[in-house]
Formats: sequence, C-alpha cells, structure tokens
Amino acid sequence: MLNGIINVYKEAGFTSHDVVAKLRGICGQKRIGHTGTLDPQATGVLPVCLGNATRLCDMLTDRDKEYVAELLLGVSTDTQDVTGRVLAETEVTPERFSGEELREAVMGFVGSYAQIPPMYSALKVGGRKLCDLAREGKEVERKPREVMIYELEILSVSLPVVKFRAACSKGTYIRTLCADIGERLGCGGTMRSLVRTKAAGFLLQDALTLKELQEKKDKGRLLEAVIPVDAMFADAPALHIREERRRYVENGNVFLPEHTVEGQILAPGEQVRVYREDGRFAGIYAFDEKKGRYQPVKMFLE
Repeated sequence: MLNGIINVYKEAGFTSHDVVAKLRGICGQKRIGHTGTLDPQATGVLPVCLGNATRLCDMLTDRDKEYVAELLLGVSTDTQDVTGRVLAETEVTPERFSGEELREAVMGFVGSYAQIPPMYSALKVGGRKLCDLAREGKEVERKPREVMIYELEILSVSLPVVKFRAACSKGTYIRTLCADIGERLGCGGTMRSLVRTKAAGFLLQDALTLKELQEKKDKGRLLEAVIPVDAMFADAPALHIREERRRYVENGNVFLPEHTVEGQILAPGEQVRVYREDGRFAGIYAFDEKKGRYQPVKMFLE
C-alpha cells in the first residue's frame, strides 16, 4: 500500500470524487481521500492522501489556499458561475468603471468579511446538501460565515472581465467573492473560470495530471509522485524513540524524554516528529510540561 500525498492537477470536467475514483484504479488501493472539493469546471491543485496519510485529510483541508479567477462583470447567475442560469444581465463597457473604481471594489474585500455560502454548494442544512435543495428549486436561509482574504491582486482588466489572484482561508467561496464584487460595483458579477494555484503548501507547477500519473505507474515510477507524510511536518523538530521503547509509540502511548535517542525536550508545547530508531515515521507528538512527557497528537503508523 502506498502511504503519502500526491499533488494532483484536477482537470475541468472532473469532480474531486472522480479524481479519487480514478486514483484508486491507478494506485490499486481503496484507502484514498481528497483534501477539499473543487467545482467540476475548476482546475488546479488537489492534494490527495493515500494509505495512512488519509489521517491528514482534515489537517490539510484546514490550511489556506490560493486561486486565480476570472470575474465576468454585468452577469448574475443562480450558481454564481457561468454554468448557471442567468438572473440578470447588463452591459459593462471600458467606459463604465475607472481603474481606481475597480481596484477599490476588489481590494475592499481584503481582510475578514462575512460571506453567505451559495445555494449551489455541498454545505448541509437540516441534513441535506444545499445544492440538492437548489436543484429542487428551493432556497433556504444561510448564515454568513467569517472568511479571511489575505491577499487580492488584480492581474488584468479587459472589461467586462477582471482577472485576479486571491489568497484566502478555508471555506472561502471564490464564486461568491466574484458575485459580491459585482454587487459592490452595482452591475452584478459571476465567476468565468477558476484555477487553484496553491493548497496546503502544494503548488500548481508541481501538480501531475491523472494521465501523467498513469504513465508513471506504467513505467514503475509511481512512487516518485508520492510525498511522504512526515514531509508535511518538515518544520517540526525530530525525535527518535529508543528500540526498547518502540512499543510505546507503536501503541500510540505517551513516553518520556529519556526514552528517546536524543534524550531531551525539544520545542516544549510544540509539535515534534517522532521516528522509530530504524528511521520509520511514527507520528506527531507534543511535550506536556505539566506532566513531563510527550503525548500523541496524530499517529501515522503503517
């Protein structure tokens, strides 16, 4: 079984679940999970976890993301992207907005803002997905959620299209951001295209398509694409448990500093990588100063 993360380039037309299904065939294993959905028409970075790395899925999903999007001004749709039904349309010419007006409208969303999730989303209300309710013609009240836009950069303007880069927190809907920018400008707006360029530290330029992964498998080189689990914690100090105490970590138990080869406390209160003496990664621990011992945070035993 493969254990680790693959940086997949999700192509347009595939759902995140489609990618997982195809990877199960390529990798020959069932234990695979993705780290956050991308709309079917969106493309870009989709980290996929294999084997014991599936325990990382929730941790990676919580990390920040970066996108490049195209906003089509003058059009509002029920899905907030161009695949939806047009609700309103107005002409937006180069003369309508000055460059400063556009910049102010876009940059006004930098920071924390209350975003109302779109009806066409996988969020659940009363046990049902919003998108399922929307397809039935129903609309329900959605509570605003605080999201964080760390950076916004206008890359190009060719009205009615504005291309921008956004670095944001988890749970941010770029479709909704596009609609909100259009609303602020008073003309409406919808998302024309979306590329996720960064997620959980994985970059677009390093992502591999499903075809490229299949080719690697055919050449017996698939393992080259698998990033080890412990690489996700590269900034954390490393400790090695002594061989005679190995059962402590293999059972997910606590251990004392003297049970390690290093025999010392590293980064009190912070996370550390713990390895068996033969170099195999066991999991993430943190030192509890009150109890004087290392306690497990997340185990990745094979």
